[in-house]
Amino acid sequence: MARQPRLILPKQPHHILQRGNDRQRIFREPEDYTRFLGWLAESARFYRVAIHAYALLPTHLHLLVTPETEEGLAAMMQKLGRFYVPWYNAKYDRAGSLFEGRFRTAVVDTDRHFLMCSRYIELDPVREGEAGEPATYPWSSYRHHAGVQHDGVISDHPLFWGLGNTPFQREAAYIDLVDQGIGPDELAQIAGAVQKGQPLGAEAFKLDLERKTQRRILPAKRGRPFKKPVDPAL
Repeated sequence: MARQPRLILPKQPHHILQRGNDRQRIFREPEDYTRFLGWLAESARFYRVAIHAYALLPTHLHLLVTPETEEGLAAMMQKLGRFYVPWYNAKYDRAGSLFEGRFRTAVVDTDRHFLMCSRYIELDPVREGEAGEPATYPWSSYRHHAGVQHDGVISDHPLFWGLGNTPFQREAAYIDLVDQGIGPDELAQIAGAVQKGQPLGAEAFKLDLERKTQRRILPAKRGRPFKKPVDPAL
């Protein structure tokens, strides 16, 4: 059966997950992270993709992005791979693929789920045991949002700007949001959406996407279609 194309919508946030092939390491040293981030910024600018949040872990990475065009997201990831993978293979004297097939992506509802997804991404180093708290992990966008240091990779989303009228207000509000953590239901919802390539959002958001894209997003109802009884008088 042919694989269904990814659901990618211009001007809509997307959560991206990319893993190492066979869960192998894709970052080993600080130089690997900095090289990747440099090429990510370059590729994002070239294909007009705004990077709102990221977390680079040894075996996988998360991005929260908004592409300007339908083609830009895949083109950015392909260009990034063409830069990073040959460099990584040459550095570590290896050959072959580095990443696990196609990157996974989920369209994100901005109404409630955007900031939830951003927190999920920036808390991933803590969940994975790479850091005790998000502010101590150098390879995520949390330090930018918390006002620790500016990150030129990041293009702040209007929802982040809406957290306050000044940088201090925005940073304090975001720190408070992250300190609240992510509940188990939210964790399952976000992880399930990106793993399955399904939109992350409320049912109304998914219904609207079905109408706009003419593709099934919500699960079909179980059972046989209801049949209207035949009138015996006819």
